[in-house]
Amino acid sequence: MPRHILIRNARLVNEGRITDADLLVADGRIAHIAGAIDRSADVEIDAAGAWLLPGMIDDQVHFREPGLTHKGCIASESAAAVAGGITSFMDMPNTRPPTLDMAAVDTKRALAAAGSRANYAFHLGVSTHNLDAVASADPRRIAGIKVFMGASTGDMLVDDPVVLERLFACAPTLLLAHCEDTPTILANEALWHARHGAAVPFDAHPQIRSAEACYRSSSLAVALARRHGTRLHVLHLSTARELELFDEGPLAGKRITAEACIHHLLFDDTDYPALGSHLKCNPAVKTRADRDALRAAVASGRIDVIGTDHAPHTREEKAAPYAAAPSGLPLVQHALPALMELVHDRLLALPTLVTRCSHAVADLFQIRERGYLREGYWADLALVADQPRAVDDDPILSRCNWTPFAGRRFRSRVRATVVSGQLAWYDGILQPDCHGQALEFDR
Repeated sequence: MPRHILIRNARLVNEGRITDADLLVADGRIAHIAGAIDRSADVEIDAAGAWLLPGMIDDQVHFREPGLTHKGCIASESAAAVAGGITSFMDMPNTRPPTLDMAAVDTKRALAAAGSRANYAFHLGVSTHNLDAVASADPRRIAGIKVFMGASTGDMLVDDPVVLERLFACAPTLLLAHCEDTPTILANEALWHARHGAAVPFDAHPQIRSAEACYRSSSLAVALARRHGTRLHVLHLSTARELELFDEGPLAGKRITAEACIHHLLFDDTDYPALGSHLKCNPAVKTRADRDALRAAVASGRIDVIGTDHAPHTREEKAAPYAAAPSGLPLVQHALPALMELVHDRLLALPTLVTRCSHAVADLFQIRERGYLREGYWADLALVADQPRAVDDDPILSRCNWTPFAGRRFRSRVRATVVSGQLAWYDGILQPDCHGQALEFDR
């Protein structure tokens, strides 16, 4: 890899400020930031006034390896991620086999070391029978602990009150929760199936996986966290009502935090007729009022971070009727261009977007020396230009080969992505020989 990369004439967005500067990368790290850097480098990029951001750190992806690699794998999905300005990801445990002990975490780390283009870490999953493994997990070797309090099956659905009390009492690091109330969902499903049989329409999804199902579960998680003093991170909020459970303001000092995902910020229930199964995800995309409330909460700091919940399925799987079509969307390849639409529409300030996608994620997960444009930190960078581009003009890099953004035109594009000092993506081309590193945690 080149030892030195020099990015000239950029607008750096970092720690609440925008500054015109050059940035020099040397031996994987940010070596120097200055108004003008008078030297040569192995690779020189004229940013021409484009935005230089710390790369997005995605706290929630499903890259499908091991066991589900017909949908995607770490190599294919990390390639899509760097194209979307994501330089680090944290992968979820519901693979086959599920990631329920440290040996499974180590297996996934080895797979990523061999094939990931982005930096990586893995969440340890919770089941009905592995609480001893959770309690004894090394916080420095995992990103977090993931519990499905709904929307899962088998051992990974954890909704027994006794198990939940013990989990919230013993979690040794940040506990991430998927919150939907399964009894409420099952009751709603029965009503819709009684009415429509096998022909349940896809626009019923937000009524089946309803706002009430979300609130019942997320309010339970927050109550448990308050009772036990747990550091809790509630994933992919999808309703306005849930926002009352979280405090506004900066991340510092919070023990209960929340995430919003791209699709809940960009889509609403009026998109189901056009997208059908390609918008089916858990929790469901809900009303425009919910979407607008989530956007406002991202701006105010009531929602602390933004992730993707990237979850690819094949076109054939998605072509099934409602009950059989799996939930999940491929989103990483268009992450930053999609989110930049909120900036262009003046719904979100660009420094705030950087805080939610990079700074706050690094702080929340206590990631060492990443998430900021600081001299001495690892060089994880995304160069974003305000240049309109149609989504359909570029090949889809995710193995599933589709995107819910088909037909859209974004007003920004990712010109370059640098991962741990290596050029990973440049002017529409994946660069060879870029290898992500395992994230390290200061815990």
